[in-house]
Amino acid sequence: MSKTKNLVTNSGPLTGQRILVGRAKHQASALSSRLQALGAKVLEIPFIEIRKPRSYRPLDEALQNINNYDWLILTSVNGVEALRERLQKLRLTNSKLKHLKNAAIGPATKSALEDLGLKVHVVPKEYIAESVVKSLRTKVKGKRVLLARARVARDVIPRELRKLGAKVDVVEAYETVVPGKSQVRLRKILADLKRRPTIATFTSSSMARNFVALAGARTAQTAVRRGLQLASIGPVTSATLRELNLPVGIEAKEFTIPGLVSAVERMIASEKL
Repeated sequence: MSKTKNLVTNSGPLTGQRILVGRAKHQASALSSRLQALGAKVLEIPFIEIRKPRSYRPLDEALQNINNYDWLILTSVNGVEALRERLQKLRLTNSKLKHLKNAAIGPATKSALEDLGLKVHVVPKEYIAESVVKSLRTKVKGKRVLLARARVARDVIPRELRKLGAKVDVVEAYETVVPGKSQVRLRKILADLKRRPTIATFTSSSMARNFVALAGARTAQTAVRRGLQLASIGPVTSATLRELNLPVGIEAKEFTIPGLVSAVERMIASEKL
């Protein structure tokens, strides 16, 4: 079992803060390195694990019939990586997708699609499902849309686009699960009076739910009462935390990793005034 990582620099605006990063193991560094550069001690314990779907058949069939679609929507980098893998497996070239209009939630997903050689036509102003729908409101009537996403996700995009007259096919590109190995480490660190985190970061609703599943509702709420501040990447994640009876002390204005780090930095700076 890998040990909890402790990453720290000597000084910076976040010096003295112990920040819990619960992103999937292969994605944690994007957030951890930014926090570390500002002087924080970073504790990496994944609340979420990305796995292949139970079957790629729906995604494969959609890709083999991609000429039938007008729009492709990707909501995460994980979805883009699954797309890349299946195109290679099926020996389909990127040219097969050139006719598509592509929509991506957020700059990271946009960048991943561009790395795949695809032009991104729509990136919503806010990186949430509701903003995707708003961005596509006048563009999808009578169109056929392929949405590749996690097995369990909010149904805002397909539901609302269908109301606008689009035919939407939703295919599973990956699934997220609770990493059971994290339970002991998380509970141990929250109970340690000397090493427990001062801030916990959340970049999705799944992470919020999994945090409570791993820590236990009572332990999570006790940690907050003892001073743990919860930092959310945006309003959807914040709403989920509040549904779990966990107050949100920090919320990013820009719903990205840099936006989340900036929000944490602003909060710490305000406390020092």
